Amino acid sequence: MKKDISQLNPDQISTTAVEATNLDFSLAGYDYELPPERIAQNPAVPRDSSRLLVVNSQTTGKETLPLHYIFRDLPDILRPGDLLIMNDTKVIPARLFGRKTSGAEVEILLLEERKFNCWLALVKPGKRFKKGTQIVFERLGTGDWGLGNGLDQLTATVLETDAATGGRLLQFDLPEGKSLVQVLDQFGEIPLPPYITASQAADEQYQTVYAEQPGAIAAPTAGLHFTPELLEKLGDRHIHQAFITLHVGVGTFRPVEVEDVATHQMHEEWIEVSAATVEKIKATKAAGGRIIAVGTTVVRALEGAAVSGELQPFCGKTNLFIYPGYKWQVVEGLITNFHLPSSSLLMLVSALIGRERLLNIYQEAIASGYRFYSFGDAMLILPEGVSQLTVDS
Repeated sequence: MKKDISQLNPDQISTTAVEATNLDFSLAGYDYELPPERIAQNPAVPRDSSRLLVVNSQTTGKETLPLHYIFRDLPDILRPGDLLIMNDTKVIPARLFGRKTSGAEVEILLLEERKFNCWLALVKPGKRFKKGTQIVFERLGTGDWGLGNGLDQLTATVLETDAATGGRLLQFDLPEGKSLVQVLDQFGEIPLPPYITASQAADEQYQTVYAEQPGAIAAPTAGLHFTPELLEKLGDRHIHQAFITLHVGVGTFRPVEVEDVATHQMHEEWIEVSAATVEKIKATKAAGGRIIAVGTTVVRALEGAAVSGELQPFCGKTNLFIYPGYKWQVVEGLITNFHLPSSSLLMLVSALIGRERLLNIYQEAIASGYRFYSFGDAMLILPEGVSQLTVDS
């Protein structure tokens, strides 16, 4: 089944949304100050040695402050019978540096393939990417990558401008039958977020240990904390795992720029929720287990696949935007990193536990020395910590 999922519609707004404050729907309500030194430039080593802030209460008074753990403690915090849902997308070397035939240097960030070897990309400097412009990329590596001898360059032609993103559609010229994805590791680099400016991380440290499906331009960072040993320990405790795929794109990381949050339009991202995962979720709930999403991308995939009111297998695109007042269908708990101000991700987590409470928790995390953003520490919101105002009754 393939279809597009529309924005949040009135049937998905909780009847308790009227209890939200005006700031919940104002961009100004999602701002906070973060000291620059709290932005993690490198991941924790080993991965599961990162810190874990646990929210297990519906209030944040002094008597119910968040609890502080290490991520490897997760098997002792969750319950046997719980189900972790993970995103198995894999980051592709989506950042390419090239030059026009005139010699001018340019940079592109691939977003998604629109048709075979025709990709939507963000470009800079944008004025140099007019229709018909040809870009040449030099090969970075020297290995045998299956295109034959003597091909040291990759070329692309600008077809048109994409109004929704401000990007360009680029048609790549490759030998017949060859896909750009097959050669990207020879021409491209793994793109780290712009706030990571002094990292010594290896490429594999910006991939989850269970990454399998190439297509993302950013990592589902909540999953970066897992190690094979931790996954095995979770399994031994009968805390099970299932997978979805959401290829992280511009929809996830672009900031919200409209003052009225409810008018924000998410860019579409490709998702797949398999029949096997749907059956695991239904069986877990029937047995009294809890559904814990590993990352906001998993939330969007699961809730997007349940847009009709019932979780079903789904393969297609979603532009679902979750903000306070959303009526939850599938997800009961969440593992997530700490997100940027004014981001759709911050709004999604606010929909789960409340905006003001989330910002108070962030202040606690800052005061306690937590590391923020992609390579930073994690937060676990247990079902008992979810605000009753956001749960469909």
